[in-house]
Amino acid sequence: MLGPFSSTFVDPLIALALGLLVGLQKERVISPLAGLKTFGLASLLGAVTGMLASRTDGWILAAGLLAIVGVLAIGNAIQIHNRQATPGQTTEVAMLVMYAIGALAVLGPTSVAVVLGGAVAMLLHLREELKGLVMRMSDQDVRAIMQFVLVWLVILPILPNRTFGPFDVLNPHHIWLMVVLIVGLNLAGYAAFRALRARSGTAVVGILGGVVSSTATTFAYARAARIDRPHAGTAALVIWIASAILYVRVLVEIGAVAPGFLRVASGPVLIMLGIFVLMAAITWRSSVTAAGSEIEPTNPTHLRMAIIFAAIYGAVLLAVAAAEAHLGDSGLYATAVLSSLSGIDAITLSASRLVSADRLDPSIGWRLIVVASLSNMVFKLVVASVLGGMDLARRLGALTAVAVAGGAALMIFWP
Repeated sequence: MLGPFSSTFVDPLIALALGLLVGLQKERVISPLAGLKTFGLASLLGAVTGMLASRTDGWILAAGLLAIVGVLAIGNAIQIHNRQATPGQTTEVAMLVMYAIGALAVLGPTSVAVVLGGAVAMLLHLREELKGLVMRMSDQDVRAIMQFVLVWLVILPILPNRTFGPFDVLNPHHIWLMVVLIVGLNLAGYAAFRALRARSGTAVVGILGGVVSSTATTFAYARAARIDRPHAGTAALVIWIASAILYVRVLVEIGAVAPGFLRVASGPVLIMLGIFVLMAAITWRSSVTAAGSEIEPTNPTHLRMAIIFAAIYGAVLLAVAAAEAHLGDSGLYATAVLSSLSGIDAITLSASRLVSADRLDPSIGWRLIVVASLSNMVFKLVVASVLGGMDLARRLGALTAVAVAGGAALMIFWP
């Protein structure tokens, strides 16, 4: 056992190791201002001043920070005098951050210091990659990120965190938190689509279409099937794969909102996913195995769409609570069917929320989600039939019939 030695020396050594890690990266890029030794010593200085501050006053941390600033100022002055100065202040900022991380390593929590130190090292190491990523971003990409910041970090904190209205289920903070979850998922799908759209195989397009919007994918590929009828098989497969991804999204949403409910719902949802995947595999041979990208996703973080989803989610939450209180199971299933016309996110989140609050039986909750998913598939079948023609309707109709039969059997025979 190391005893007191451990508690006295391990944290400063962790701070030194983090400083050396960051200094290693700066040494490799030949930074004239600071490298391996300088960063290691700066982090160690932060650890020492942190230890002293825990025994005296906090002023010594400020003194150490001023000392680091003075050293950096002298180093920059020498570089300017020798005409070696380079544009940018990344090294200077990184030095100040590592000093603070060194202090955090001894003042705690040490685990946070380790994570932050590793993050600093990765940011410096991926500098060129990050710069290239930013240069490839369009104005719409930047706008999407900033609007997500508005939805998450500006609007969410100011909403009241208490319930209003009938059935005591409408909580503005909670409703908007669900908006943040959905907008975040949509933004992740949008980013994946932007990064991978060049790899336009059928499976990739279907998966990305499902992450971005299975309904939008249905509209896009139904129109494409009408224009290019020989590719109706490919269009049907892309729409089917996009619809299968809904079940992955359902699992993510349930896990985020009601982890306890996920243990009950994961079995049936995975079975439905398996049915879709199996039918996609069977259909694969009869379809064209390459698909151009027909999807042009719009900004997934638009404030208007966020407000619309908040209204839909609140309405579904209230409708499910009212149906459960007054209409019984038939009212619940009717609500699920109607809400599925706008997607299944709202019914998934509202059912999960009510299950987690012991307002809805879990066995009813997952059945509502399955009913909504199948109703949504029938709705997309109608859209595809109208926009894509009879060949696409016939292919999707056969797949949908199998899914509906499998879902019905699952709801009847699953415990």
